[in-house]
Amino acid sequence: MSDSRIRLQKAIAESGVTSRRKAEKLIVDGKVKVNGVTVTTLGTKVSKKDEIEVNGIKLEKEEPVYFLFYKPREVISSVKDDKNRKVVLDFFPEIKERIFPIGRLDYQSSGLLLLTNDGDFANVVMHPRHGIEKVYIVKVKGIPQKHELFQMKKGVRDGKDLLKALHWKVLSVDSKQKTTILEITLGEGKNRHIRRMMNGIGYPVLKIKREKYGFLTLDGLQPGEHRPLTPKEVKQMWNLGTKNVE
Repeated sequence: MSDSRIRLQKAIAESGVTSRRKAEKLIVDGKVKVNGVTVTTLGTKVSKKDEIEVNGIKLEKEEPVYFLFYKPREVISSVKDDKNRKVVLDFFPEIKERIFPIGRLDYQSSGLLLLTNDGDFANVVMHPRHGIEKVYIVKVKGIPQKHELFQMKKGVRDGKDLLKALHWKVLSVDSKQKTTILEITLGEGKNRHIRRMMNGIGYPVLKIKREKYGFLTLDGLQPGEHRPLTPKEVKQMWNLGTKNVE
């Protein structure tokens, strides 16, 4: 598994001691040591193996944890919200570790979301170049024609972004309600990717549910429920992500 190095101020902030900005001041003020040596340079990078002290107190190193969560609609994919809306961490009151969501599902979308306190794992799973596929069930207004849906594989331009789908499949059509249910597979996920892509071909999204992330599914979970990933699943996700960049 990766032992990537990160900036010292980020490592301090991720430990929960203080914000990154305040961590930078502590470093400049000579209040931080790495492996017993005072460090005052903000560009300094550290790994998980390094011992960090802030004001003479060693940072606690959490054991990595990994969770699969069935996010309900109208929940923010964040650790907090300035509008006091419900966030994903509200569903993890028993978890002491400082977990965070890997990527996002927008406020009105539901489905599979991963959470962890392992930044290296999050990067492997989330980064577009690692190409881990995500499968969504999408209900749209209207009945798109096949040639219109094929445009998603070529790419739909929205501002500076070219929004693409790897695969698509029509699951059902409701001629009376004039709605269509699609299965859409993405290899990356830009902000509001599917909603913007479908708007671009003229079929606004009514509902989105993420059903698969790599090989992981929502089997056995109801909205609002979560479970830990097994060690085997964690290893498989690492292997899936790193294999795709070889």
